[in-house]
Amino acid sequence: MVEKVLLTDAAAEWLRRLTEMHGPLMFHQSGGCCDGSSPMCYPDGEFITGSADVHLGDLVVDGVDDPIGFWMSANQYEYWKHTQLTVDVVKGRGSGFSVEAPEGVRFLIRSRLFTDKESAELGLP
Repeated sequence: MVEKVLLTDAAAEWLRRLTEMHGPLMFHQSGGCCDGSSPMCYPDGEFITGSADVHLGDLVVDGVDDPIGFWMSANQYEYWKHTQLTVDVVKGRGSGFSVEAPEGVRFLIRSRLFTDKESAELGLP
């Protein structure tokens, strides 16, 4: 099965640390203001999702008990639906809303287009 969202080893390491500090986590990417095109990491349930959001998948991190859900606003998903997303982390400061911001790192998305075969498997036009 083709996964819509993955993560790098470096991002997984930070998610282990952040889970120890904040408990279960989630991601949301809105495409809005305040670094909204970057994935924002919140304590699970702190960001309320609804019908205007698409659940792309759950990130399983070794050493973290609960999968980390990844959500994207439906409007943003329309731009990204043909790509596989990979959550990565780099040095620098992103938005103050995301739990990693005080740690001097920020999450970002790397992407690649799905192959025709992968798109067909996912039911994408």
